[in-house]
Amino acid sequence: MSTTPPISFTTIQGVRTAQAIAGEGKPVILLHGWGANIGLVWPLAERLIPLGYRCYAPDLPGFGQSDQPPAVWSVHDYVNWVIAYLDAYDLHQVYLFGHSFGGRLGLVLGAKHSDRLFKIALADSAGVRPKPSTSGQVRFKVYRTLLNLLQTLRLQPQADALRNAYSQRYGSADYKAVQGIMRETFVKVVNEDLLPYAAQVKCSTLLFWGDADADTPLWQGQLLEMTIPDAGLVVWQGAGHYSYLERLAETARVMDHFFSAE
Repeated sequence: MSTTPPISFTTIQGVRTAQAIAGEGKPVILLHGWGANIGLVWPLAERLIPLGYRCYAPDLPGFGQSDQPPAVWSVHDYVNWVIAYLDAYDLHQVYLFGHSFGGRLGLVLGAKHSDRLFKIALADSAGVRPKPSTSGQVRFKVYRTLLNLLQTLRLQPQADALRNAYSQRYGSADYKAVQGIMRETFVKVVNEDLLPYAAQVKCSTLLFWGDADADTPLWQGQLLEMTIPDAGLVVWQGAGHYSYLERLAETARVMDHFFSAE
């Protein structure tokens, strides 16, 4: 049975950060998804701890009980923050688990900071840009044309009304759930295609995916498997975007086998 994470606080790059740390043994950092928090990765940590792992699970800036970043951040700002977090605990090398948005960070970390990682496990990772529909592209072009016209004519109230109406009708649930810095951060994050970084990942990588994932569909996992130089894909039948939670015992067992293998 899952227990409440042992929350403590630290400050990383000026951001007050909530975290849970427990266990002894091989260090593993667990990075949650967008809009999530420690609580959604801690059940996996509880499975890993008895297998000989010391688990570090921070609330990423802007999520859970951590403060927001001081400005609009990109994926790379979050990656730099993760490196600062590792440095704060003298963690020269760790195993990494990332879910969804945490997977975005894992891809860039694996490409640019492979010396800090032993191996990577990603579940239903974001980072592959979805294929836009033709109708969606046309709709967006019309919207941008109208918005630019209103701004050129200095009709700012009308431009703001158009932007809000478009966002409410066509914006994703994650976009609608945040405001201010975090909304701008979301736009910046989701618009970056990380496949070029996936191709540069130098660590052995294991991908977990639910074949019923509607947020990051299975084809994205299959593309990542083909793109990352040393990668394998485990597909959990019937599981959705939180496939690692739906197959918790199996995911922990496979991760342990993967992390422990030479």
